[in-house]
Amino acid sequence: QVQLVESGGGLVQVGGSLRLSCAASGRTFSTYTMAWFRQVPGKQRELVAAISWSGSSTYYADSEKGRFTISGDNAKNTVNLQMNSLKPEDTALYYCAASRGVVRVLRDYAYWGQGTQVTVSS
Repeated sequence: QVQLVESGGGLVQVGGSLRLSCAASGRTFSTYTMAWFRQVPGKQRELVAAISWSGSSTYYADSEKGRFTISGDNAKNTVNLQMNSLKPEDTALYYCAASRGVVRVLRDYAYWGQGTQVTVSS
């Protein structure tokens, strides 16, 4: 059974940092792209960052470039998202997901975690 389990969310002040982790299990993810999405109530789920399992390529949404860093640890089967200089608009439920399709196509993501809440207070 495939599982993606997120951790690391919480409450942080503006300008602070958080590190999210996603533990992947249940299959081999070597041909997958791993990604972090976020969603706030009433809005579409949006792609934050993505990384190939090999780590050779990454993608960032424009608003996250320079603030967020996505990385993978193949030995531990985890994908991490380091978030710095957090803003109130970063408040959302953050999801880990896996895709074998096009990075920015939501429907190509076959596996999803349950999400971890990030709240940035001003």
